[in-house]
Amino acid sequence: MVKLIIITKLTFPFNLFSSITENPSPFFGHSLWSLCFDTFSTKSKKTLARPGVKNIVLVEGVRTPFLLSGTTYANLMPHDLARAALQGLLNKTSLPKDAVDYIIYGIVIQEVKTSNVAREAALGAGFSDKIPAHTVTMACISSNQAMTSGMTGRNVFIIIITSITMAVGLIAAGQCDAVVAGGAEFMSDVPIRHSRKMRKTMLALNRAKTLGQKLSLIGSIRMSHLSPELPAVAEFSTAETMGHSADRLAAAFGVSRLEQDEFALRSHTLAKKAQDDGLLEDVITFKVPGRDIVSKDNGIRPSSMEQMAKLKPAFVKPHGTVTAANSSFLTDGASAVLIMSEEKALAMGYKPKAYLRDFVYVSQDPKDQLLLGPTYSTPKVLERAGLSMSDIDVFEFHEAFAGQIMANLKAMDSDWFGQTYMGRKAKVGTPPMDKFNLWGGSLSLGHPFGATGCRLVTTVAHRLKKEGGQYGLVAACAAGGQGHAMVIEAYPQ
Repeated sequence: MVKLIIITKLTFPFNLFSSITENPSPFFGHSLWSLCFDTFSTKSKKTLARPGVKNIVLVEGVRTPFLLSGTTYANLMPHDLARAALQGLLNKTSLPKDAVDYIIYGIVIQEVKTSNVAREAALGAGFSDKIPAHTVTMACISSNQAMTSGMTGRNVFIIIITSITMAVGLIAAGQCDAVVAGGAEFMSDVPIRHSRKMRKTMLALNRAKTLGQKLSLIGSIRMSHLSPELPAVAEFSTAETMGHSADRLAAAFGVSRLEQDEFALRSHTLAKKAQDDGLLEDVITFKVPGRDIVSKDNGIRPSSMEQMAKLKPAFVKPHGTVTAANSSFLTDGASAVLIMSEEKALAMGYKPKAYLRDFVYVSQDPKDQLLLGPTYSTPKVLERAGLSMSDIDVFEFHEAFAGQIMANLKAMDSDWFGQTYMGRKAKVGTPPMDKFNLWGGSLSLGHPFGATGCRLVTTVAHRLKKEGGQYGLVAACAAGGQGHAMVIEAYPQ
């Protein structure tokens, strides 16, 4: 079947260190856009099923529309968004509310009133109160952890990257047959603390016995004590914001401002096309209490290179290259996926979307390699699965910053980096851009920290079906210098 598709091809001047300019990567093109015909047909490749190992399948995945923080979701709480995603999953699958064995959610910034957002959201969505639920956190890969922790494809029980991994682990270990995993993030209302001195005074006031003690404590309060502690997307170990680190990483790999703006424009343009073509079928309609009905992401904003060039650096001033236009934006949203053993899914009459196969988690120096998780995790998961880069039909990488994506692509295309930092004989190799994030990414769709992992996995499943591919690869970076990658196999149609 022949389909007319738009494939992005960017102009990328390759100006990385002189020691790694010998082999320009295949994504360096001549023009910004090229129109081509492509024939999609399911490829005949080996399956990754293993004798004696339970097949784990993605049955369905949904998400609320991802919205800019401070917009329509502004008066909600994190569990409201998680509940909406769970209700959307129930509606889409007609799943009996007592048919799930476990519920796991990932979140990064916790609301103090609902520390176990998984449990509160599950009860609010109407799931049986007999179903256990817990919440995990692993920065931007929190919902990945919820999906995958404990996956035993090699008979190893690992408790790592957030909601997807945990769901897979519970099923692979034989403890569960059906698990709901997901993630949520709510940046419209984040916890803001009193200063430490003010907190100490308030706690002491609570313990004070006499009026004199209380008056003495009140009299000790100074104006400086009233200054609040504002949260920041920064590393505790280095005190550096992620945006500042992204700017340094882009500079280290010679990623220009032009390259970053071009990639950001690509992301928004492809996301807008996918949205207009009805390809983002995981997005559910959500009636926001007291507000509007929302049915699509509101951060997709194709601009122009001229408009983007007018923006000033956001982190490293005045000569940095990371701007608001080539960074992912603060986002509110939630996601949810239904994961089952293949046997259970078929017994309940479901047609799975995909097999969840091998996955890995990696970690490296959070100071100078904070955002290089995809570079380190991609070759490891391919080796674990017995695949090569050329076997992968669909790539979905988390786009924290355009500079982060471009730095990873240049690192993956560098023999020098592979040999010096990864102990490899040669470079990892880069994903072909005609297979890479073709429906947009976190730069354009939005990035609710805890929810992005499920979006990536569901998107791979949908793209494999749409494009007739067999294998997809998800990769993401995360705070703390951590990263994740997973191989997904299309379910036979």
